[in-house]
Amino acid sequence: MLRHAIARVRSYTQVSNSVVRHPRLNSDAKILLIYVQGLPDIACDKALGEHANDLGMKPRAYSRAKEALAACGFLHEWKEQNRHGRWTTEQLISNVTLTREEASALRDGVPVAEVPKAGRPTVGFSRGRGVGGQLPGDEDWDKTYSHPPTKAQAPESEPGQEPREAPETPPAPEPEEAAAPEDPAAPEDPAAPEVVVAERVLLSLRHQSRDLLLGVREARGLAESAAEWLRRGVSVADLRHALTAHLPRGGVRSAVGFLRHRLTEKLPVEAAPQAAQAAQAPQAHPQAWPDPSAPAASSPARPAELVTCDGPGNTHVFRPAGDETFCGPCRMEEAWKAHERRFQPRPEKGAPIPWRERVDAILQAEPS
Repeated sequence: MLRHAIARVRSYTQVSNSVVRHPRLNSDAKILLIYVQGLPDIACDKALGEHANDLGMKPRAYSRAKEALAACGFLHEWKEQNRHGRWTTEQLISNVTLTREEASALRDGVPVAEVPKAGRPTVGFSRGRGVGGQLPGDEDWDKTYSHPPTKAQAPESEPGQEPREAPETPPAPEPEEAAAPEDPAAPEDPAAPEVVVAERVLLSLRHQSRDLLLGVREARGLAESAAEWLRRGVSVADLRHALTAHLPRGGVRSAVGFLRHRLTEKLPVEAAPQAAQAAQAPQAHPQAWPDPSAPAASSPARPAELVTCDGPGNTHVFRPAGDETFCGPCRMEEAWKAHERRFQPRPEKGAPIPWRERVDAILQAEPS
């Protein structure tokens, strides 16, 4: 095989043999890597997919090339959500294989050489300290120091003399524990179940709309107002619908202000005391014996007394639902009779009388 190559002075890209001969990279991945490597710095803001589109690469071919570059360590991606709730993707592509830690260090501006790595252990065995093990013996113990030595550091007394003791210093008064500042955003009763459920509902509103993204402190500040809805008999689904339905077309500028306004202005009417007690009272077991000390429940309504029907036929009685005096069958019979009287066919009239005869009848009836 013959080969002839001319080295260019400018407008060329050097590619390492490790990239050209990489067994796991296909031709599309190698061309994409070489193309991005030779781009100027001003073209680094574009996404990798846009560069692949400039090369005329099909979506499926670009997907395979991207998977190969990521699997071999040439491509790294980070997906994060900013403070506005929008997701952003950062891509780092290199002509050498990088681990995830090395890529993160380069992203943060730390050179790869300064990234700490696990090195080989030092040859030999560890030894004790060669210096600094001797206790101080020529100090003047009559002086008062701010930090008195311990008993282990005190000098030994001469034979026949009482051992010296280091001057004892009174213990410093412990500072009074400063009262922890109360968190104004914390709810009054964080252990209440309604407050906990309300806080979870407020934090989950970001799944319905990104404009309703709340922080933990913001959700705790609104939890007490939302818990009042639950105490008044509103279900969790109805509360979520009331806070997320009919949002402004232009978007929500402040999620905290918008939700506080809805929780305050749309607060439902407080439930009746009897209904609230019935909802909060525990349900008794159906087979449990009745409590003799409990007040007797009101007896059910008694049925109405029997009355005599005013309808035709034999005398019979019935129980009226109101103030009616006819039983059901008699009322139905009267209704059918009224229907027949209203819609029965009229009798046919006789043949019309000629006008001559009618004139003669009128003349005869007049007195002469």
